[in-house]
Amino acid sequence: MTAPLTSNMAKLGDFSFESIKTLGNAVPMLVGNSGQALMELWLEPLARDYWLLPGQTVTVTSYGTWNDHPFKLHHEPNRLTVWATSWFATVTDGNGAEVPCGYNRPSESGD
Repeated sequence: MTAPLTSNMAKLGDFSFESIKTLGNAVPMLVGNSGQALMELWLEPLARDYWLLPGQTVTVTSYGTWNDHPFKLHHEPNRLTVWATSWFATVTDGNGAEVPCGYNRPSESGD
């Protein structure tokens, strides 16, 4: 399970968006919210959250090397967990721009 981490870390300068993309071997996956409510996209193993509005889509891209397959998915009501088995992934909008962690996150007060 940690072999991809070890392999990819040796090639990585830092954990920035640009550095992760230099790992190459990009495998993109389109993720969309076709529901009527806010949906959480939870990206593992680095525990990053993104919140998609109804009708909104983003692209999760795995970089580097992995064992067997680039993603594992787990669906719960209003939440999709994506595990990047390479340990390194980005989330981008339709223009290829980085979507920041916490994007559209509801406020603590529920506003």
